[in-house]
Amino acid sequence: MTKMTKSSDSTQVSTSEELMNRRNFFRKAAAYSAGAVAASTVLAPVVADAAIRESKEDDKNIIEEKPWALELGAPVTENQYGQPSPYEHNVIRRVTPILSSGNMQASIAVTPIQDSCGIITPNGLFFNRCHGGTPTIDPNQHRLMIHGLVEKPIVLTMDELKKYPNVSRVHFIECPANGGPEWRGPQFNSIQFAKGFMSCAEWTGVYIKDIIKELGLKKEALWMLAEGGDSSHMGRTVPVDKVLDDAMIVWGQNGEALRPEQGYPIRLLVPGWEGNLCIKWLARLEFGKEPFYAKEETAKYTALTKNNGKAIQHFYANEVNSVVTSPCPEKPWKDLKKGDIVEIEGLAWSGMGTIKGVDISFDGGKNWEEAPLKGLVLEKSWTRFSYMYKYEGKDILLSTRARDDAGHIQPTVKQERDTVGVESVYHRNGIHTWAVAANGEVTNVQILS
Repeated sequence: MTKMTKSSDSTQVSTSEELMNRRNFFRKAAAYSAGAVAASTVLAPVVADAAIRESKEDDKNIIEEKPWALELGAPVTENQYGQPSPYEHNVIRRVTPILSSGNMQASIAVTPIQDSCGIITPNGLFFNRCHGGTPTIDPNQHRLMIHGLVEKPIVLTMDELKKYPNVSRVHFIECPANGGPEWRGPQFNSIQFAKGFMSCAEWTGVYIKDIIKELGLKKEALWMLAEGGDSSHMGRTVPVDKVLDDAMIVWGQNGEALRPEQGYPIRLLVPGWEGNLCIKWLARLEFGKEPFYAKEETAKYTALTKNNGKAIQHFYANEVNSVVTSPCPEKPWKDLKKGDIVEIEGLAWSGMGTIKGVDISFDGGKNWEEAPLKGLVLEKSWTRFSYMYKYEGKDILLSTRARDDAGHIQPTVKQERDTVGVESVYHRNGIHTWAVAANGEVTNVQILS
């Protein structure tokens, strides 16, 4: 029997009847949603079945109000700089002693690309490579010196630098050692440690060519040395042709000032080329006739050739590359039934141009199908691809190969080894493969044929 109370202008139903009405409403809504979904989406078998099952019994997460809906939330003054939800606490940069040079001041923290959405990496997750730790620099005391073979050498304050016309561009930065530990074979059953030495952002700054127009560059100037103002005084040489093409001095990243670990207050950006060239805490640009042969381009960032033991120097652009980000070891397939449709998604990138296409294989490269590109497709930027796959409940070898508008295509692991061998560390872009088991578990493997 329902208990009723009457007022002068309305009839009030008891709490118990209100709850029953609420439950009946959600049961009907679930059944209706199931039918609507079944008629309108390729994911109908999974979603409809779930909705029908839930309609048979009360789901407390729908029926009952949650505590956060019954009380006021945090005020807008709670975090003056926004923070992620505490439920996203596992989405962080990660480190391992294997990738350090003896301490965490000369090490790398890698991006969780398995959790990335779209093509922009949040500043707090952008991979971080240091050679002497992260300095704390007062921008009011920071200076940029430009000298050498220029007509009018100059020293710029931050305010003076920002008077030049600024531009914003979306580009990835990739450490040339991305995937480098795996020349001989898989080392990490993790996409974050295997391929997370890269990130992508919108950068704001000034083209160096716009500064050079004012300063004047001498004819004999063919190279530029960029040097950082941190304790390592990282220095790298860049050909003038690249400098006068699209190299930038940047102070903004994804709409805010650079983070300290990303080079605050300014860094060099050399789009598409080795991340090590993108000198952080930039303090000096010197133009000269010849390469400067800094420590990091002699002792490191070179590659031994396979046959004669000679080292390759001055190979700068990061080659065309791709990887499936879902599924991956951190994001296996779960609760799939034979016949279910599931999205395979990944990233492709090229330091030599714009991604034009990505092929996907389910048998380790014997047969290929095109995977459509999705979202923005920009030069020297991450590009998303996607493929709707009918799950068959069997083992597959999931490989991808990308191609760019300059005509480059990813080589097989065998082709890469035949050219370079297995003693290198840098510029590894052989076709990557995941072994996906029938139960959805994912393992990092290499296909050598």
